[in-house]
Amino acid sequence: MTSRSYTNLLDLATGNFPAPTRSGKRLPRVMTVPGVISELDDDNANSVSSDVPSSVSQERIIIVANQLPLRARRRPDNRGWIFSWDDDSLLLQLKDGLPDELDVIYIGSLKVEVDLNEQEEVAQILLEKFKCVPAFLSPELLIKFYHGFCKQHLWPLFHYMLPLSPHHGNRFDRSLWQAYVSANKIFADKVMEVLNPEDDFVWVHDYHLMVLPNFLRRRFNRLKMGFFLHSPFPSSEIYRTLPVRDEILRSLLNTDLIGFHTFDYARHFLSCCSRMLGLEYQSKRGYIGLDYYGRTVGIKILPLGIHMGQLQSLLNLADKEWRVNELLEQFKGKTVVLGVDDLDIFKGINLKLLAMEQLLVQHASRRGKVVLVQIMNPARGIGRDVEDLQAEIIATSDRINEAFGSPGYEPVVLIDRAVPLNERIAYYTVAECVAVTAVRDGLNLTPYEYIVCRQGGNFVNPSDGTPKKSMLVVSEFIGCSPSLSGAIRVNPWNVDAVAEAINVALATSEAEKQLRHEKHYRYVSTHDVAYWARSFMQDMERICKDHSRRRYWGIGFGFGFKVVALDPYFRKLSIEHIVSAYKRTKSRAILLDYDGTVMPRTSISKAPSAEVISILNTLCGDPKNVVFIVSGRGRDPLSSWFAPCEKLGLSAEHGYFLRWKRDEQWETFDHTLDLAWMRIAEPVMKLYTETTDGSSIETKESALVWHHQDADPDFGSCQAKELLDHLESVLANEPVAVKSGHHIVEVKPQGVSKGIVVEKLLSAMAEKGSMPDFVLCIGDDRSDEDMFEAIRGNGASLGSSGNLSPLNREVFACTVGQKPSKARYYLDDPQEVITMLQSLADVTMD
Repeated sequence: MTSRSYTNLLDLATGNFPAPTRSGKRLPRVMTVPGVISELDDDNANSVSSDVPSSVSQERIIIVANQLPLRARRRPDNRGWIFSWDDDSLLLQLKDGLPDELDVIYIGSLKVEVDLNEQEEVAQILLEKFKCVPAFLSPELLIKFYHGFCKQHLWPLFHYMLPLSPHHGNRFDRSLWQAYVSANKIFADKVMEVLNPEDDFVWVHDYHLMVLPNFLRRRFNRLKMGFFLHSPFPSSEIYRTLPVRDEILRSLLNTDLIGFHTFDYARHFLSCCSRMLGLEYQSKRGYIGLDYYGRTVGIKILPLGIHMGQLQSLLNLADKEWRVNELLEQFKGKTVVLGVDDLDIFKGINLKLLAMEQLLVQHASRRGKVVLVQIMNPARGIGRDVEDLQAEIIATSDRINEAFGSPGYEPVVLIDRAVPLNERIAYYTVAECVAVTAVRDGLNLTPYEYIVCRQGGNFVNPSDGTPKKSMLVVSEFIGCSPSLSGAIRVNPWNVDAVAEAINVALATSEAEKQLRHEKHYRYVSTHDVAYWARSFMQDMERICKDHSRRRYWGIGFGFGFKVVALDPYFRKLSIEHIVSAYKRTKSRAILLDYDGTVMPRTSISKAPSAEVISILNTLCGDPKNVVFIVSGRGRDPLSSWFAPCEKLGLSAEHGYFLRWKRDEQWETFDHTLDLAWMRIAEPVMKLYTETTDGSSIETKESALVWHHQDADPDFGSCQAKELLDHLESVLANEPVAVKSGHHIVEVKPQGVSKGIVVEKLLSAMAEKGSMPDFVLCIGDDRSDEDMFEAIRGNGASLGSSGNLSPLNREVFACTVGQKPSKARYYLDDPQEVITMLQSLADVTMD
């Protein structure tokens, strides 16, 4: 059955979302029929009340991943299936970190193909017995989605492989992208079958499902949703080569919390958001957040841990002893260096073999005594690259054994098969060193497993109080490297350095090995998978706690969809409302910012249009009105542009200069101010301008402004922070304020702000006995927030003097575009401002 929510899935890949149609049916609490359910869809995706009412208030978490944490096999009689939990699955292990009362539902695909006529029965069994909802993908879609877009495009790109030629990587194939979107839509439909949007948390995992948040947020604006990426996130130079880069970024930003293993991965993501979407992030009280249309998208940095309980239980198994003893006998008199890697071009297995060969070349004393045991797990992908890599590894291994082997001694023992954890434990227990030489890896838990096994390996270190010891040689390009400060970090491409690192690891003193091991074990045992899951959930709860009190509006189409979050009392300025208030009031104050408010910032010519001049003259012609342009620009351009407006008041340089009418003199904020500080600040700004391509200095009569909007986003932002600190230091004893804004650093006299203009205007009107009963203030950036705050503060104080009750005053503080704001109202762009002002002018002419 075709879903009516987005109709043609292939349209999604091109960003064409048709408007959904209304369905009068409510969302069931649990749907048991697999497939796409059309009753899930309605046309409320863009409304505040789009979320389906909760039928049960119990808190749950829905965990969505590519595969369910289940094992499946056919019954011996071929009649039906046998399902069991996969104890090695991260999704199952993370339950240890979740509250016992939190109900967990899993959504994902099965690792086996289920016939179409069996899917409904299988779905019912999995839901009832395992609380799992399977997403069934057709074999054709699975190949294009997983083996195609995921493994041929995303996986190589996220590991820094660019398709530079047809024989080096895979060129972008839009049909594979369409399959990726279609598969993500199927997973999203499965979430919607069981979702209770008011109470449930949704936690999406890994790069397979990066556009799924877009579907869910479009349908449920208040949904509490997190995403964790288990692979690396590449630098912006690499990521920007992806043709669908914006679509994926915007979809991820539809979540509430995005998790990464390391700061590098998070930093790359934030850089992409800055360079491609113009977003800036802030760190507040240790938490990193991106402001995205009024919503705060949290950034979580925390590496995954291992399941301590599972490893401890396996270490305590009695039948492990014979396998350990067998290995001790096999490698008697030899030192074991262990490698455990998937058959993957990014794992650096062949580089490790070359390092082993170099070790035996450079250190003849190691020959016959050191053995590299390399466990090579089966590849997760398919293709010629995998086959070529396997052949290369086998050939290298054979060459080393032929050159340095002897009767009873093979320097390289290659285990080309899947080795289960209970067997790997035995290898970890006997190994004196583990070497991980991946050229790029998301996290890699092998070192963590090794550390725990060496701690519990009583067959090597009997439990008589003998200190445990272990040594690690790890690539600096894997996610766990920053967490293992006692490991020997290496550049896997430098074969000589890796060989020497292995030699140093084996030659390290016993006491040093013990100290390094203890340090690692303390970290690994306290930062396990339960800690990781618990920490992520706590941050998701923290960042979603205000969902219920805020208003949400969905805007945009396709992958450009986003949710605007507004405070309950923040609403769009209605022309009918303000016109009605304008008509019934007798004394009015109108304050307008210029750039970005009545003049679009993208306009090349900054002079006001004839339409704007006409509107302002009409408003100024009403004796009930006092109209001011309050701008950050200098007084000369403002005087020139608004020369036709005789009665218009002007405020220049954020209130430093003020002129009540065209033929009056400019007033200065403070004639006694000493601007000698400019001679100190200007050389500093020039230094940063010379070293920052694309930056410039704007010299005003009262202020200096350093602009970096045309500079490299990352470098410009970095230089702006340095400049801010530098100026604050050299101007510490000067009567100035140093502030940063949107792509600017500004130095101006203390006390100067647009709020001063508001205070002067309202005070002057009050002194004349014409205290305004109508105040309209419109602006678009941070400097205008001072006006909004002044209106709110002075409204109460002036009203309490007895001139006018605040309850009878109509106050309209309106922001243009910027959300959130201290203003109570908003308009979307300067054109809406002009339309609204024209409506007021029409009333004046009537």
